[in-house]
Amino acid sequence: MSGIADTILSLDWLSVRLPKGADRAHALSEVSLQVASNEILCVVGESGSGKSVIAFSIMGLLAPALKTTSGFIRLEGQDLIAASAVQRRALRGNRMSMIFQEPMTALNPVVSVGKQIAEVLRVHTEMDRAERDRRVIEVMQDVNLPNPEQMIRSYPHQLSGGQRQRVMIAAALALEPVLLIADEPTTALDVTTQAQILRQIKELRDRRGMAVVFITHDFGVVAEIADRVAVMQRGRIVEIGDTHTVLRRPSHDYTRMLISSVPSLRPKPQRPLSDSAPVLAAREVSKTYRPASLFGRREPIVALRNATIDIRPGEVLGLVGESGSGKSTLARCIVRLLEPSSGTIRIGDHEIADVFGEDLRRERQRVQIVFQDPYRSLNPRRTVGQSIVECPMNFGISREDAWKRAAELMSFVGLDSRALDRYPHEFSGGQRQRICIARALAIRPRLLIADEAVSALDVSVQAQVLELLDSTRRRFELAILFITHDLRVAAQVCDRIAVMHRGQIVEEGATVDVFNKPKHSYTRQLLESAPGRNCQFGDIPAA
Repeated sequence: MSGIADTILSLDWLSVRLPKGADRAHALSEVSLQVASNEILCVVGESGSGKSVIAFSIMGLLAPALKTTSGFIRLEGQDLIAASAVQRRALRGNRMSMIFQEPMTALNPVVSVGKQIAEVLRVHTEMDRAERDRRVIEVMQDVNLPNPEQMIRSYPHQLSGGQRQRVMIAAALALEPVLLIADEPTTALDVTTQAQILRQIKELRDRRGMAVVFITHDFGVVAEIADRVAVMQRGRIVEIGDTHTVLRRPSHDYTRMLISSVPSLRPKPQRPLSDSAPVLAAREVSKTYRPASLFGRREPIVALRNATIDIRPGEVLGLVGESGSGKSTLARCIVRLLEPSSGTIRIGDHEIADVFGEDLRRERQRVQIVFQDPYRSLNPRRTVGQSIVECPMNFGISREDAWKRAAELMSFVGLDSRALDRYPHEFSGGQRQRICIARALAIRPRLLIADEAVSALDVSVQAQVLELLDSTRRRFELAILFITHDLRVAAQVCDRIAVMHRGQIVEEGATVDVFNKPKHSYTRQLLESAPGRNCQFGDIPAA
């Protein structure tokens, strides 16, 4: 870290009180840290540890229920807590900026991205419209957005996830702030886009000498980007130091537990696989969209091209690739949430690509899907018990047997059966995902599809859910299609890997072979883009 004279941000004994009835008294308890110019400080910890509360405290965006009770926040020596609302507003976007986790939520869907970037300039400068437009083009070029002269007229839904995140970065950097706060900006991005964003932030830090507070739960990202690391647990900083020391020689038990939960990029040895007939046999599956417009039909979009996969009982097939590569399209064709344009899909002995109505409903007993966001997957107005028993009862299981099975499944996924009467919002993210797994198992499917089911979870919770999926596979002899952009997770849970690129499967094989001897250039690109690829985690014994 640079000297005291270079300190951009300083937090001294900051405490933020939670409302009555919370799981603890304070969201932050006596937090102290400093960030210098040209430095990236990564703040890590599980959900609820207080990481985002630090960010919102600095920006002056705390929810009304949270109250700062003590301490100081200083930006370039200016006391932010004592600053008025008008002074804070003048600093936001000007001297300090923030990149939020989900750009689709943070961006206005009915305003072009160019106007959204220009708004920062309109509020904080005296630039006329022509000057603002020139500056918007410049900052879009700085973050490597293609064809900025055309893209300024685009709307958020017309851009990819990586492009939307770059737009957020462009808006945050339009006035060259001295402090950039990035709150989980790469969590939902695939590895190649993630690598580009991380490289972009480092380049901008070096070019502009910014101080960066980077909030994440991904230790691969920490290894890739951080100069120093602060580890948070239940509102307190339990360890802080340079990246190499914290990752290689952590001093706190909690830090050791987190690091021991990080999956390794080294695949596990190949285990014997079943020689039984495949549970899933998909052959030459294609999906083409033919969008219509007011001015006639546009060019068809080929989302999936001749995809062929097999999965046998008790086997986990990993499907990896960038956003837009066709992974989720293939999964939705398999469960018939989408109708394939061509090809055959067999679940056991039954062809399902051409069945409809009641026949399709019966076939769906054989396959279930667990989605990425468990909160959106569960009905907030129903108890979790009602959500679990609904499907079995729809397929003829008596109410008594369905509730008995729900209680057994809650116990199997590590939750108290008495919690069946609670609602989704009363559980943590990891617990909600366990409930979704229990619901998927309620009708005893032969095939389980996990579509990015652990990508948004903390490393410790992620490890628990992955262990649960493995127990599920062994107990029920399930075939699992595991869709992920996290190559570390794929290395640890998948028996075989299929790599998708632009709607096609470009490589398939045993996980050990694909990771150690990739044949396709795109597979090599994915592996080389994995954050922290040269840093091996998981070798530190848990406390």
